[in-house]
Amino acid sequence: MTHPRLLHTVLDTTDVRTLAEFYRRLLGLRYRPGDEVPADGPDDADWLVLTTADGGRALAFQEVESLTPTTWPSHEVPMQLHLDLTVPDVEALEEARRDAEGLGARVLLDRTDDDEEPLYVFADPSGHPFCVFVG
Repeated sequence: MTHPRLLHTVLDTTDVRTLAEFYRRLLGLRYRPGDEVPADGPDDADWLVLTTADGGRALAFQEVESLTPTTWPSHEVPMQLHLDLTVPDVEALEEARRDAEGLGARVLLDRTDDDEEPLYVFADPSGHPFCVFVG
């Protein structure tokens, strides 16, 4: 059986560069090649990836229009994030769908007809979204 592999954790933010810089510095991570701070010109990044020293992906950041911060430990607004998981091919993607649904997940988005990056977005049993895609 082929199990999905955790690629990176994605954090939503209204300011991609500021949050990426915070974690880059806090955790000693590096920008994925091409995601570095621009030397000159505007920084209009809406998606950035941080890696470990050996190039392994660690965290990614995606821009959202607005974000309500968590009120944790109170439950009015719970913690928010999603996981990106990869599988080696379309056959494994379908196996991952069967496994996820068998464990209680539900499909939120089926984008398996995308030739460049087929994927599913699921909700786990608690409703947290996660993606499984061929990568």
